[in-house]
Amino acid sequence: MSASLEDIVSLCKRRGFIYQGSEIYGGLAGTYDYGPLGTQLKRNIVAAWLKFFVDGWDDMYQIDSAILMNQKVWQASGHVDTFHDPLVECSNCHSRYRQDEIKDDKCPNCGKEHTFGEPRQFNMMFKTNVGPVDDENNVTYLRPETAQGMFTNYRNILDSFSPDLPFGIAQVGKSFRNEISPRDFIFRVRELEIAEFEYFIKESDWEKYFEKWRKDMHGWFEKIGLPKDKIHEIEVPDNDRAHYSKRTIDFEFDYPFGKKEIAGLAYRTDFDLKNHQEKSGKDMSYRPKDGSAPFIPHVIEPTFGVDRHVLAVLANAYSEDEQGGEKRVFLKLPAELAPVKVAVFPLLKNKPELVDKAKEVYKMLKKEVQGTVMWDDNGNIGKRYRRQDEIGTPYCVTIDFQTLENDTVTVRHRDSTQQERKAIRDLWTGLV
Repeated sequence: MSASLEDIVSLCKRRGFIYQGSEIYGGLAGTYDYGPLGTQLKRNIVAAWLKFFVDGWDDMYQIDSAILMNQKVWQASGHVDTFHDPLVECSNCHSRYRQDEIKDDKCPNCGKEHTFGEPRQFNMMFKTNVGPVDDENNVTYLRPETAQGMFTNYRNILDSFSPDLPFGIAQVGKSFRNEISPRDFIFRVRELEIAEFEYFIKESDWEKYFEKWRKDMHGWFEKIGLPKDKIHEIEVPDNDRAHYSKRTIDFEFDYPFGKKEIAGLAYRTDFDLKNHQEKSGKDMSYRPKDGSAPFIPHVIEPTFGVDRHVLAVLANAYSEDEQGGEKRVFLKLPAELAPVKVAVFPLLKNKPELVDKAKEVYKMLKKEVQGTVMWDDNGNIGKRYRRQDEIGTPYCVTIDFQTLENDTVTVRHRDSTQQERKAIRDLWTGLV
């Protein structure tokens, strides 16, 4: 079934995936807090991304750059002058929107028509000051993208590791955008996480590597369980591309609220390195080891919205069926991404012999299973199964009276709800 956004938001709040930021004070628009299960889900997605795009390659270098950077970085990158969205304001209710959100010149808030004036440009960077003096010399910004940290460290990577071309610099980290009208839960927010890398190449090779990473991005979506028919490529036209891009493809996913961007692939040319060389006076050229002429590399940039991945994975996994005449909600998550891999139950929590044996199995699984193992003895077995189904736990292990006789346990599978008896000594070999 197709889940509604309301279904997903409700489950996330109820089961500890995602909460509204600053909730006890009424919240802050465009900010969300990840609860224990959401934190683990996001962590698993990031770990899978690093394994797929970074750890498995000899020519990738991961960094973690500072969020605050010298303001000259953002001047050189063009963000101070060009990182804008067109803002329009309703003259009746004074609500403000991005221009592209307005359909038929009707205000989404008050319903009045023809109340919007000419759009004005709104810079989306959060501005702040460094140090005790509030003046223009101490201005900096919360980074709107992680890319510039990789460009400013490009020279350091060359000096420290002497990589051959092509090579990549990767980063996963927070970015901040002062969105005019954040919406759709964690899809459009003011504080977001991005996973991306800059792949440095010869200019003549850009089409070859653009196509390579385009195919690999589809491989990534398939790996995390997103169906091919829910992923769409959009070729971004010249007038809609970012100021640094010569070619961009947006990858869109079928979210509950429509087809929206989940990732992007851009050919940034040598725009960033060339500008940083000009503005900083530092040499950004690459010197080939064969002694040929130095040159400034060009860049292919695959970018992935981590929060948007979390939302896509949840939306795709949300499922309902009927078990015993009752509706069952479950998350059909890939085992690699599931925040809890295995749950362990004693059949009855008031029987010390069952509890002791269950704790023994729980401790063994904690050592053997790669991921989170959860203890659950709250309520009857049926309620525990429903609770684990709803958070996407692939396997539930129940210790019952037969366990005390022959050291076997009941293993229940989330998707099929089928159960099997399995010896404790063989238990972890069949689990994630």
